[in-house]
Amino acid sequence: MSDRHVFEYALLRVVPRVERGERVNAGVLVYCRGGSYVGARTHLDETRLLALDPDVDLPGVRAALRAVEGVCAGGDAAGQAAGDDPGRRFRWLVAPRSTIVQPGPVHTGLTTDPAAEIERLLDLLVR
Repeated sequence: MSDRHVFEYALLRVVPRVERGERVNAGVLVYCRGGSYVGARTHLDETRLLALDPDVDLPGVRAALRAVEGVCAGGDAAGQAAGDDPGRRFRWLVAPRSTIVQPGPVHTGLTTDPAAEIERLLDLLVR
């Protein structure tokens, strides 16, 4: 019997000017049903983002990224989503939206440690 679990992940992208289609990867969401886990880690490369749009609302982008981390963390930081199970919170966060912070497509993999998977994906795809 394997101790690996299926997990799902999606990138968080900052799209400062939707009409141009340019984006900067700024975080990773991970959900693992087998581990009853949902988590997010963010890293905003402000220099890269400002190169795409010098007028981008950096405080607003930072607040949106913190809000995603809060929903994943649960408790008071999750607001109305606090009572939702991890899977429901993940599904809500990866739903398509046309805001400046957008989720990318959902991908899958296998892991023994979903929390460590976030760090690995953040290093590989965002930093």
